[in-house]
Amino acid sequence: MHSDNTLRRKYRAIGHKLQPVVIVKALSDSVLAEIERALNDHELIKLRVLAEDREEKAALIDAIGAATGAELIQVAGHVALFLRKALKVKPELSNLQRYKVLMD
Repeated sequence: MHSDNTLRRKYRAIGHKLQPVVIVKALSDSVLAEIERALNDHELIKLRVLAEDREEKAALIDAIGAATGAELIQVAGHVALFLRKALKVKPELSNLQRYKVLMD
């Protein structure tokens, strides 16, 4: 069994290869719907969070996590990496499945 830190490191390695799927300036219903769709399809996603300052960025990231139930894996600059395992995995879309070799 992997330790939590080992698993998070593997998620970050996968995240390094990903492009941001949503750019967030503010949380609207349509932005949240797009984030939900991306999480359902890809499980591990990168978001670009455009905020005026650190406090606003942290508040947006916290709100995204709370609204979606996704786990924050990493924040680097304006990019946040979120994970939410899908109830029904779509192997052709899942980043966890696509980069499974990095998970072994």
